[in-house]
Amino acid sequence: MTRTDLTPRMSWAAIAVTFAWLAGPARADEVDRNAATEMATKAAAARAAPSVVKIETAGGLEVVGGGGKGPGGPGGPPTPGIARGTGATTGLIVDPDGFVVTSSFNFANKPTDIFVTIPGRPTRLVAKIVATDQTRMLTLLKVDAKDLPLPPVFAKQDVRVGQWALALGRTLDPNTDHPPSVSAGIISATNRLWGKAFQTDAKVSPANYGGPLVSIDGRVFGVLVPASARAEGETAGFEWYDSGIGFAIPLEDIRAKLPALKQGKDLRRGLLGINPQSPDAYNSQPVIGAIQPDSAADRAGLKVGDRIVAIDGKPVPNFSTVQHILGPKYEGDVVKVKVARGDKETEFPSIALLGTATAYVNAFLGILPMRDDPTPGVQIRFVYPKSPAEAAGLKAGDRIMKLGRADAMALAAVRTRQQLTAALAQLLPGTAVKIEVKRKEGEKVETVTAKLTTVPDAVPEKLPMPSSAGKALEGQPKKGKEVFAPMAPPPTECGEEAAPPDDPFKDPKKDKEKIETGYLERTDEGLGRKYWLYVPDNYDANVSHGLIVWFHPAGQGGKDGEKMARTFREFCEEHHFIMMGPKSNNAEGWVPSETELVMADVKRVLGQYTFDRARVVAHGMGNGGQMAFYVGFNARDVFRGVATIGSVLGTLPKDNVANQPVSFFVAVGDKDPLLKDVEASKGALEEKRFPLVYRVVKETGKEYFDVKAFAELLNWLDSLDRI
Repeated sequence: MTRTDLTPRMSWAAIAVTFAWLAGPARADEVDRNAATEMATKAAAARAAPSVVKIETAGGLEVVGGGGKGPGGPGGPPTPGIARGTGATTGLIVDPDGFVVTSSFNFANKPTDIFVTIPGRPTRLVAKIVATDQTRMLTLLKVDAKDLPLPPVFAKQDVRVGQWALALGRTLDPNTDHPPSVSAGIISATNRLWGKAFQTDAKVSPANYGGPLVSIDGRVFGVLVPASARAEGETAGFEWYDSGIGFAIPLEDIRAKLPALKQGKDLRRGLLGINPQSPDAYNSQPVIGAIQPDSAADRAGLKVGDRIVAIDGKPVPNFSTVQHILGPKYEGDVVKVKVARGDKETEFPSIALLGTATAYVNAFLGILPMRDDPTPGVQIRFVYPKSPAEAAGLKAGDRIMKLGRADAMALAAVRTRQQLTAALAQLLPGTAVKIEVKRKEGEKVETVTAKLTTVPDAVPEKLPMPSSAGKALEGQPKKGKEVFAPMAPPPTECGEEAAPPDDPFKDPKKDKEKIETGYLERTDEGLGRKYWLYVPDNYDANVSHGLIVWFHPAGQGGKDGEKMARTFREFCEEHHFIMMGPKSNNAEGWVPSETELVMADVKRVLGQYTFDRARVVAHGMGNGGQMAFYVGFNARDVFRGVATIGSVLGTLPKDNVANQPVSFFVAVGDKDPLLKDVEASKGALEEKRFPLVYRVVKETGKEYFDVKAFAELLNWLDSLDRI
């Protein structure tokens, strides 16, 4: 029987009464509860303290995960990043032969030297990194020591919401023989982060990342880490520190994977390699919308359109359940998946999860479609030079009627742009396709063959007009006096807001009954947030518009709204775009935790006008560009493009997926101090095989685009619906 098995399971009340009895002859009902709580807390910390070590690092990067040094925009403060810590961090002994586990956050700056101090042993020991659990962001260290004390473990099955929880750290006191720092709270949730962590309201921050979360009787629930359900990497979730939302990886789970980590093997998350058809993970059925090439799902024979019925015998009502079942699993774990395909159910009894999936690569035919055209088929607006479409003889004005693989017996009818896009999304570059096309001249029907390629980084120098047939509302249902575009979300109820009297864009002669246009300042009364909006004066609800969401640089606070609207005014009028600018509530710059509030503003606007959902773009500079990257990856059901200048990725990019494509326009000045960091971000996007245009603007530092680069950006924006 282990030491943990012998530990009595005492309630807080029992511990308080015990300490009260030890304190003196006073009756239990006269106990000073504050003193009893203090004594119980100190006893719990003391029990775990011998296994809580101090970790110090030297060397490495000065800033991690932010924008490095340099302004976040003209006149702005330094771009927010995570500065290298100058003090100690915390770790937990997990093996008596010198193995210590801690949060990977503590090594995000890639230190050159790591030192560990063990309570009761005065000499600092040199430590080396043995391996990392990349899904739970834990790192195993090894020091030259023996007979180290192990902490008592609190069994996962016994953890309950509401139990007292103490977060311990070794950062504040230089003497490791003293008690660790203590922050008290409760277990506020279990099975968080897709089944990988406990949640606590005890204060969790860099002061105790890597330390234990312990029960009131001194047993260890788990190891404290910053974590996020959306982002990945060592610094993911850092923005939540001291927020009342903290996470701990169960020590029981860590011990289970300790043998593999001790062998020096990095552990990776087990991936099935699928993406849902619907962005609603909670209310929609778990239908597969895309499958990563050469993934576990692809190798097993799962198909797009399959509805997942069960995993490992557990019913799956929605995609959130899929994430909860698969979330804790590792590379190499085997799962049993049952799917409904048509009117039959098929079971795949042994699918081995992979640690990585081959990056999805967008296939490219080489056309721009005519927008807002209700006629069956897809009319070609523009043919890219040297593209598969040009090689096949397709021309502007032709109409694509059917499409299929060249080796298919029959071609499938194509009625809309969305159908054509979805069909090509399931094919890879190099695939030969047959296309039935109705020619512009004489309406002759022909079948041609094209071999798909990858999306080029070239941007058309000039795009033909018109771009829209002007029939976006044809056949669409009306609601009162307003009509909403195809693919737009349901309208959001909000009050009428008049344009400000000094609006530089508003024509006072315009009919007051028409929809508001010009430069508009708006306030979300429910959330108390402000944003600006520019709607071109020639706005026509029968023409679908793109949306540019501008994320201002740090320190601007949205004060650049009118300037940006003037900069884009002519383009918005000619190419049918609306522009908006949310305002950060953080004086030092955008932070990821603002994403949900920003998206509430964006979705409100999307419900009020006619939008082309293939041309919704996050655009920003400096820290604003970093936020644009973040929302582009974390609101992929909305954004189809991200355009940045002088900005770096804050976290590792997510995988490129077929049914939620995102394209990037990344620019940086050749004199920008962040040039190398931006180039590294470019490399990370290329590794994930995202469509990417990368430009280094000559003779500039942290300024906005010059005339040439700006013109290229505008053409990129207007060609985002390329096929």
